[in-house]
Amino acid sequence: MSKHVEVLPNSSALVDRTLQVVLEEIHRALEQRDRATVVLSGGNTPKPLYEALAAQDLPWSKLHVFWGDERYVSAGDPASNQRMARQTWLDKVPIPAENIHGMATDGESPEADAERHEAQLRDFFKLNPGDFPVFDIMLLGMGDDGHTASLFPHTDALQVCDRAVTVGHKDGQPRLTLTVPVLNLSRCVIFMVAGANKQTALSRVLAPSGDEDTYPARLVQPLNGTLWWLLDSEAGSSISVTDTDS
Repeated sequence: MSKHVEVLPNSSALVDRTLQVVLEEIHRALEQRDRATVVLSGGNTPKPLYEALAAQDLPWSKLHVFWGDERYVSAGDPASNQRMARQTWLDKVPIPAENIHGMATDGESPEADAERHEAQLRDFFKLNPGDFPVFDIMLLGMGDDGHTASLFPHTDALQVCDRAVTVGHKDGQPRLTLTVPVLNLSRCVIFMVAGANKQTALSRVLAPSGDEDTYPARLVQPLNGTLWWLLDSEAGSSISVTDTDS
């Protein structure tokens, strides 16, 4: 794994640097595989990144978009991660509708919809039984409790290793989420983190040792990929910045 930690001077610089890394990885994937698979995160932090991506000139027919997690609400709900990304980016570019692979939240139950999305991933990636999808770019955020995707502290979803998609929970509310093995098979994982309220969790997550059950973002250690931690100055003010390859 190649790991990089960068603290950017402000939120604008954070967006610019993240955009640069994302575009580099998209072009790398296109050169190597003639398509790029990108997993998006929710929350407020990536919104300006998505707006910047909407202004790019990319071969949209070769870009496939997925989500790392989704709240169990309708696709049109203001809380939907898919809705946010569509409004800020995907609806503004000529990407084919079939290249947008949202997590369905309109089935019989969260568990049934998790199984349905897993089946869609198996079909898209042409996976053999027991295999996991390998995404080119995994864009993640981190909450002030150290969670990422919908992998929350001390929840059962952290232990799921035999499925690509499972049900996470926050305050009793179900969410669909990719599992830890899928995150760690990604070719490039990019954490985009902003805000002073993330400082404590970041110090725990980036420490040499710690409790993964309490700070789930620690579980994200790509097996053969590149890991980026891109932080604004408020989030990263107490972080000792080093670039390490391991």
